[in-house]
Amino acid sequence: MGTASYGDYWRHIRRIGVTELLSAHRVQQYADVHTRMARSMARRLYRSAAGGRARVELKSRLFEMLMNVMTSMICARTFYGTDGEEILEVTEEVQWFRTMVEETMTLIGASTVWDYIPTLVRWLDIGGFGRRLWRLRESRTKFVQGLIQDERNKMEEGTTTGRTMIGALLALQLKDPEDCPDQLIRALCISALEAGSSTSADTVEWAMSLMLNNPKVMVKVRDEIDSYIGKPIRLIEAADLLKLQYLRCIIMETLRLHPPTPLLVPHESSIDCIVGGFYIPKGTMLLVNTSAIHRDPKIWDKPTNFIPERFEGEKCEGNMAMPFGMGRRRCPAENLGMQMVGLALGTMIQCFEWERVGEELVDMTDGFGLTAPRAVPLEAFYKPRQSMITLLSEI
Repeated sequence: MGTASYGDYWRHIRRIGVTELLSAHRVQQYADVHTRMARSMARRLYRSAAGGRARVELKSRLFEMLMNVMTSMICARTFYGTDGEEILEVTEEVQWFRTMVEETMTLIGASTVWDYIPTLVRWLDIGGFGRRLWRLRESRTKFVQGLIQDERNKMEEGTTTGRTMIGALLALQLKDPEDCPDQLIRALCISALEAGSSTSADTVEWAMSLMLNNPKVMVKVRDEIDSYIGKPIRLIEAADLLKLQYLRCIIMETLRLHPPTPLLVPHESSIDCIVGGFYIPKGTMLLVNTSAIHRDPKIWDKPTNFIPERFEGEKCEGNMAMPFGMGRRRCPAENLGMQMVGLALGTMIQCFEWERVGEELVDMTDGFGLTAPRAVPLEAFYKPRQSMITLLSEI
């Protein structure tokens, strides 16, 4: 959906995605999944710490948790970590899924020298990049089609809950097969897997990195959570996020400094036009550099500094951020993403105390790729908060 050309197909797939999968009602339905997976991660961190101080590499933990969130929403299954109290069995299917995800993250957004040479020469595919993409596409299609068939079988047997993405789309297909064919269901599921896990994990990791370098911010947001939750103490829930305004400010400031897709998805000019004195012919591919816009000193005060307060209230600065794009191509999963990130980040802050590994500030160097992750995965020390130990032991 994100890269489809503007036209009838794009309008159709976006309409179904927005109304059937990403509506306010659906996002609220997914809240239980998000909460359960965030608490599952907290439980594993608590047990790994064994009541004391431990060191953790966050990117892999976050990615696995958020990938489980996405697959739970799509097909009510998980492929990482634990399933209840038991270690998830690494079956051939589970291992294959993990390999497919790693290959997707490696290839998506990758740039090669062949992008800059004529089509005829590129057709030779020296180096096999195109063949790898084709194999990945075929295997991914086969896998998702299997998930669709599994859900279809459950519907025929009357054993499905109908609350998964695939279940909702198959229910729509029963009403009008031509309106929602399997090809469209596959496209929406693959888009969700690609866009929903890596970008959200990157955002939480960047937010933790920024707070470790600015510990007063972490203290302030933890105080906000504690004050709002009050007594008796309980774990943060999706419904709390609307009231935790400083937590939202931290997420927005993180997205300003480290937008999930720094160049957004490719756009295309629909007519000949002149922008800023430059002639843009119809059909030109356009990339919007949100990183540059978000750090423009003409717009932002101290643009390279981490200042969540700039998003408080009705401050005009915050109105200039566009991490999810703008207009008709704006990311339709914005509310879903904010809920996923908010619960993951809020749970980590509420349950644990965090410290840098050394005296030096966390390295904030950007990595390469479509989503601009950290160059080096974040490692940190953590320990369960004394006030949360009883709750964590009961999860």
